[in-house]
Amino acid sequence: MPPRSSFIKGPAGTGKTSFAIQHIRALLDAGAAPERMLVLVPQRTLGQPYNLAFADPGWPPGAQTDIATLGGLARRGLEIFWPLVAEKAGFAHPRFEPRFLTIETAQYFMAGFVNEAVKAGIFDSVSVTPFDIMRQTLDNLSKAAVNGFALSEIADRLIAAWGGRHSSRPPVYRASADLAQQFRAHCLANNLLDFSLQIKLYMDYLLAEPLYSTYFRERYRHLIADNLEESFPVVADFVRWAWDNLDSALLVYDTDAGYRVFLGADPAGMEKLQTLCEEIQIRDQSLNTTAPLIALTAEMNTLFSPDRADKTPDLPANPRAGFTYAAHRFYPQMIDWVIEHVAALIDAGVSPREIVVLAPFLGDSLRFALTTRLEERGIPVISHRPSRAVRDEPAARALLTLTLLAHPDWGIRPPVLDVADALRQVIPELDPVRAWLLAQIVYSPAREALGSFDIIQPNAQQRITYVAGEKYEYLRQWLLDYYAEEIEIPPDHFLSRLFGEVLAQPGYGFHGNLEAGRIIAELVESARKFRQTLYPDGVEHWRNVSRNYVDLVQEGLLAALYVASWRDEQKDAVFLAPAYTFLMRNRWVDYQFWLDVGSSHWFERLEQPLTHPYVLSRNYPPNQIWTDDMETSSREANLHRLLLGLTRRCRQHLYIGIADLGEQGYEQRGPLLGIMQQIVQRNPDPVAEPDESTS
Repeated sequence: MPPRSSFIKGPAGTGKTSFAIQHIRALLDAGAAPERMLVLVPQRTLGQPYNLAFADPGWPPGAQTDIATLGGLARRGLEIFWPLVAEKAGFAHPRFEPRFLTIETAQYFMAGFVNEAVKAGIFDSVSVTPFDIMRQTLDNLSKAAVNGFALSEIADRLIAAWGGRHSSRPPVYRASADLAQQFRAHCLANNLLDFSLQIKLYMDYLLAEPLYSTYFRERYRHLIADNLEESFPVVADFVRWAWDNLDSALLVYDTDAGYRVFLGADPAGMEKLQTLCEEIQIRDQSLNTTAPLIALTAEMNTLFSPDRADKTPDLPANPRAGFTYAAHRFYPQMIDWVIEHVAALIDAGVSPREIVVLAPFLGDSLRFALTTRLEERGIPVISHRPSRAVRDEPAARALLTLTLLAHPDWGIRPPVLDVADALRQVIPELDPVRAWLLAQIVYSPAREALGSFDIIQPNAQQRITYVAGEKYEYLRQWLLDYYAEEIEIPPDHFLSRLFGEVLAQPGYGFHGNLEAGRIIAELVESARKFRQTLYPDGVEHWRNVSRNYVDLVQEGLLAALYVASWRDEQKDAVFLAPAYTFLMRNRWVDYQFWLDVGSSHWFERLEQPLTHPYVLSRNYPPNQIWTDDMETSSREANLHRLLLGLTRRCRQHLYIGIADLGEQGYEQRGPLLGIMQQIVQRNPDPVAEPDESTS
């Protein structure tokens, strides 16, 4: 008789998720109803293997089980049982329905409190932008909720961990905590539910309601929780709450992961759930990687263990056969090397989808260089940077510039350079020089409207070309006609119309441009959620709403998670991404390229002066000072997890790119470079590729 509960753990690539899918199929074959099963994942995108399995033609028809995150369960529960908790939680209008905030709309409300604090000079003692204050304060709210802390604990923990090293920091912690309290009070007064408040209400109030307990336990009888190591501490509380009334439970844990620690994940706490289970299975046999790559992971484990660093492990193969490396003097030489090797792999028959190019951070210049060079070779390429602000995407920036030009009554005049860049993007015949020339002639921040192409000097018209001029005139007239319309439309309608009626039409720059189409679709969805959340009953003057939205985007609005962006991985294209973004896709490929291995960014975490991912953890002692040694240890542990995670998700071969001088021209000697050098020294032959800077 199979055990009622099992805990499956092991590194990536050992078949744990495949086993979980087989477990679901076995439950179905045994007569379990699919609607009585719950697949719990820490992030929606990590449920993709289950979605693909359920869509397979061999899967029983209609046997779709529920795939959800804890946040998703919280929202569903609050939508149904709101009257049970609203008054108890202190909402000012418990009889009215709540409004659920996205990351973006939460930023909108928080921005008002932040701007007032910045004007008052409260944050002058720390180098941080208003957008970062807003983002890190919202992050602290989330950390409190997912750890089960009171809001007052956040500042106390941060101050205690700081240890009085600098007198200016504690007041800043208190100021950020005060912003969090103001935001929470505003939410309670206006029936607004951001992520943190949804989790708090669900864990503190709704789970304690007998009516909801009955509902949940009648709905779900089987639990499958995957990627537990990426889950929040309160997920363990939820599992324990549901445990005794389940007919079966399967918990899946990756022993080498925990990449969402920065977002509040608690790998150590999740592993303790194994004590609930009747059976513990340990899987350590990799099903995806080659013997040299298995040997490479063993070498990495040895080098990150001080007591074993002087020992030589028993390896199944030479780890040097698992990777190719090349050292270059200058950064552009490394880019050339990557392009040549990617092209060679594809010429040899490798599918572009089986190649990823990874860096610690994927900046604009690096992405542009890789994308343009690969596309020149006819190689399809996609990229994803989920933490990137909306305004930083070129296609979105172009659309926002045109939005400002369409609303001269706002009194916001974009710079000439932005207008030139927008025209260059949307009119293919305009190269940067022609776009700059046209923008200088037809646009001035002192004028309300764009000038006509028809009245400029003939010699300038010839330089710009009449084809480009004709497309410019059509775009200009569209903007004028829109401004003259008497009926105002919401911001998402305007963006959708401009894109659909002009920019995506044949002959314009976004026609057939899938990457631009995806970005604009996300911008439209963002504007739609903004409108629906803040103005559910509509308004008389939508142009004022449009301006509020554009202002927020220009301040640095951080895009919410759009699942469509993560589904792009199904395309047959080379994937460019930051290393952690790739890991969170939980995807395997045949070939990986690691760029800029000498960079210290592989090792360092982002400076966040108003928050701290380790101090704001349930496992961290409340009065413990955070020391430099602890910082170094945490960085080493993260680098270790990162390298193992990447290596285990590579089936065939790694390519390691090194540049002595980084993108900014500085010499690079980061810890990852030292690790790779030690592996080379410990495992001589085959020899490295020659240094192309001297060849």
